[in-house]
Amino acid sequence: MYSYDKPDNLIELVEESIARNAERPLFGTPDSRGSYTWTTYAEVGARIDSLRAGLARLGVGEGDAVGVIAGNRVEWAVAAFASFGLGARFIPMYEKELPKIWRHIIHDGGIKVLFVANENIFLEVQRFRRELSCLRHIFLIDGRSVTNMADIEADGRQNPVRSLRPKAEDVAVLIYTSGTTGNPKGVLLSHGNFTSNVIAGGNRFPEIGCNSRSISILPWAHSYGQTAELYNFIHRGASIGFMRSMATLTEDMARLAPTFLIAVPRVFNKIHDGLRAKFNESGGLVQRLFTMGLANAAEIRTRNALGGNTLWPRLKYGLANRIVFNKIRKRFGGRLDSALTASALMNMQVAQFFTDIGLTVFDAYGLTETSPAVTMNCRIANKPGSVGRPIDKVRVVIEKSENGNAPDEGEIIVYGPNVMQGYHNNPEATREVMTTDGGLRTGDLGRLDEEGFLFVTGRIKEQYKLENGKYVFPASIEEEIQLSPWVENALIYGEGHGYNICLVVPDFARVTAWARAQGIDGHPRELIGNVQVKSMIARVILAHLKHKFGGYEIPKDFILVDEPFSVENGLLTQTLKLKRRKVIERYRERIDAVYERGPKAG
Repeated sequence: MYSYDKPDNLIELVEESIARNAERPLFGTPDSRGSYTWTTYAEVGARIDSLRAGLARLGVGEGDAVGVIAGNRVEWAVAAFASFGLGARFIPMYEKELPKIWRHIIHDGGIKVLFVANENIFLEVQRFRRELSCLRHIFLIDGRSVTNMADIEADGRQNPVRSLRPKAEDVAVLIYTSGTTGNPKGVLLSHGNFTSNVIAGGNRFPEIGCNSRSISILPWAHSYGQTAELYNFIHRGASIGFMRSMATLTEDMARLAPTFLIAVPRVFNKIHDGLRAKFNESGGLVQRLFTMGLANAAEIRTRNALGGNTLWPRLKYGLANRIVFNKIRKRFGGRLDSALTASALMNMQVAQFFTDIGLTVFDAYGLTETSPAVTMNCRIANKPGSVGRPIDKVRVVIEKSENGNAPDEGEIIVYGPNVMQGYHNNPEATREVMTTDGGLRTGDLGRLDEEGFLFVTGRIKEQYKLENGKYVFPASIEEEIQLSPWVENALIYGEGHGYNICLVVPDFARVTAWARAQGIDGHPRELIGNVQVKSMIARVILAHLKHKFGGYEIPKDFILVDEPFSVENGLLTQTLKLKRRKVIERYRERIDAVYERGPKAG
């Protein structure tokens, strides 16, 4: 049995795994019809060797920076490991990003060689290339109009160069955080940061091995997807298939048959909403069995807690499981039994739903600055509502403060080998978040229970005070609101005011159908101004929040907007987090008008 307690750098990690798993599939790439072609560990290793030599011929060496603007694909991984093998740092960027952000990252990171996914991106970068004295070469991944990545690999095959072994403290990747204001900050993450996280996090899930498979949803340009999926699955000799898009996710899962899913709550929320809507609309026996199965799962939990007999509800649950839940699992490929989620806390109802249908979703917690994992739930230690216990060699401290928080609540401070090396070219920002004894101030509020499980209760920068002095943590209210099938996006606002209001992007497919049934016609822009539509959505949201939040937290008025919050319009980060300030700035006039008018909701 191979020991997973080493190595301390990403080159040993990949090369040892290639040697152990040479003929096993590593990456699955779909064509437009969803048919997959698999690339083995040995084939990926050969490409890494060739590109490393090709980069060396271009003068890339220790301390240089190699960048990529591309989504998850074989070439992304090849470029990363080829760079690491020369002692260079790798700087990933998102395809769906503003060109001015690319320009800032290339300049700030000092990128010497850049790989881009397609000709459109190539032409965009060419427009500002003269401003970038650091950038020597740009190569296409797809396309032949200029020298491309395949040419560099071909050159390298004729002039092989051995890989070097980076030290644990050497910077491997520079990840630029998608900040809500100003330019993003570059987070310096070392080989030891990543490998310590891969080992400690991977030890929580020993079931992941050479027969495991993931479907790649999260961008590797973010540390969560990069560590939890790319490095961890390679370390374990597992395989990764690429989805075509979020729209084809279910179809791609059925083809790939993943065993483990790595995603964020918004993905699970979408799946949950879709499944519930499908069964509610289907009616008949299947709908009754679906409802019965979920009800009996809840009954089993209640009786277990009270020490009662569970035989009858188990029999009824078993029937629903065989006829309905098993079909759902087959839609996911038939092998998926657990998943990991982070970025935000999973809603308890949604998490329980997935457990009831036979797919356990484990909450974890981390930041880009912690490579990213800090705490994790897992199969042998799972406390719903928490984000788990600290992983090996990581310590969490709660710094209490008199800031309107609960007595056992305070800022989460993290210590361990996962903590970043600092912010690139930004010593002032580094000093702001690093304690004198090497801890990282996360900016998150939380508490530790008596068993060591961490509960994240809010974001310090996002909390605000109402006129009455009460603190509001909007994210938890927004998550609840977005569970409504009538709601696509939501934002809670009320800082300095006497009450909260809520911006809502309705689910226009559902709302339009409802409106037509009421004799109301119109496009989304017309519907958001309709009094009946607004009243209906307000009633649904208020009924859902009534028994979950205090009266001061529940919004007193609503603003309906017709533009979804998205990555493309700059209102969501690349990991689908709300850019709160950007949304507020965009709708400032409408927000101010609501407060001038006074509250309308009951």
